[in-house]
Amino acid sequence: LSAAAASGGGLVQPGGSLRLSCAASGLTIRSYTMSWFRQTPGKEREFVSGIAWSGGTPDYAGSVKGRYIISRDTAKNAVYLQMNSLKPEDTAVYYCGATKGVRSSWSDPQMYYYWGKGTLVTVSS
Repeated sequence: LSAAAASGGGLVQPGGSLRLSCAASGLTIRSYTMSWFRQTPGKEREFVSGIAWSGGTPDYAGSVKGRYIISRDTAKNAVYLQMNSLKPEDTAVYYCGATKGVRSSWSDPQMYYYWGKGTLVTVSS
């Protein structure tokens, strides 16, 4: 059921930056809200950020506000996550997903139609 694949993860030192990319396939992202989630072993998938098809005001989890920036490029059918000032607690597998849910439901993984293959981000000294 995966319709996208995340890429751009890797090993970075605390305070560093990475940019994740998600190229969608089988759907046009202009019809969906696109979001980023992350997951660590033993924990549930956690909402990170979401942006509507219109490219309007995005939502961010409190833990990443001011450090992460989500964006989308309709022409390239892709969504991005610029990650700055990375912390060890940001270490996780990051996933992109597509939903048609209302804004208040963006953080609910059950509202997502598609999930991409995740990419591992490791923040360590």
